[in-house]
Amino acid sequence: MTNVAVFDVLETVHDESSFLRFVEVLLAERRKVDALAPTMDGFQGDWANHSIAMFLDATHAWALDSSFGERPGPKAANLWRIFADFLYAGRGYE
Repeated sequence: MTNVAVFDVLETVHDESSFLRFVEVLLAERRKVDALAPTMDGFQGDWANHSIAMFLDATHAWALDSSFGERPGPKAANLWRIFADFLYAGRGYE
């Protein structure tokens, strides 16, 4: 897989196929940063959350804090994009 920016792929999510492509790229990024030592602030690359528990806690906190993407807005109308935003939040939301 080529080095594709996760955010760029996130911006293209509009259906099942593009969502799965986003997950593929997100997973590839996670696998790449697994080899990095955490920095002084605890990040590995752009990832702040290193365990599944931390990741899910971050996605949950993002969903509550943003009303599932409504704030800062606008909330995506497409459910595929909303769920992609949810997963994207898990990598860095604290």
